[in-house]
Amino acid sequence: MNLVLAALTLILACALPASASETIGPDLRGVASVIDGDTIEIHGARIRLNGIDAPESGQLCQDARGKAWRCGQQASLALSDRIGRRVVNCQQTDTDRYGRIVADCFAGRTNLNRWMVREGWALAYRQYSTAYAAAEDQARTHQRGIWQGHFDMPWDWRAERRSGQNTTPPMSRLYELAGQTWSCSPRRTCTRIGSCEEARWYLQNCPWGGKLDRDGDGIPCESIC
Repeated sequence: MNLVLAALTLILACALPASASETIGPDLRGVASVIDGDTIEIHGARIRLNGIDAPESGQLCQDARGKAWRCGQQASLALSDRIGRRVVNCQQTDTDRYGRIVADCFAGRTNLNRWMVREGWALAYRQYSTAYAAAEDQARTHQRGIWQGHFDMPWDWRAERRSGQNTTPPMSRLYELAGQTWSCSPRRTCTRIGSCEEARWYLQNCPWGGKLDRDGDGIPCESIC
């Protein structure tokens, strides 16, 4: 009888759906490629760092003197430099709506999520977690990273681009190169753009930039590019 009960228990256990904790994948470990300031890839798996939000790759901020700089790009470089070639260990906590793994990740003993926020390269994503709120307060107090000047919150920056509305150029929409300032307002057509580099900047940073690439091949204003 005991053997029969044991067999029935085993059959039921296999038939029942796994608990939420069991459906979350195992630890991910390996050399990581940095996608942006809050996303890495290990063994082909895209991993979003839990509880943080970094400036987007094309996002610009302003320093203390009001000069625009590529804060999204610098956030990615900071994460890449911190990881180096060290093995990264990630513990999955969730899966986001895009199907990416959400995880807390470590390089050695360093919690990369917390390090990015504490050094001012990312914000505590309070909508999903308050785990790194104290680290953000520390970065703000010491004016580290993006806190040295002015910036758009990454979630606001993304929302603005999705809406396609940009009637006034926010601070992160200005770019200075060799004394020239580019901004997303007013809109430009290819006949009013002076260089390929300027056209590429509009394509990457402005909600209307896609209109400069009518055939969708990634090359704007082909007459000058």
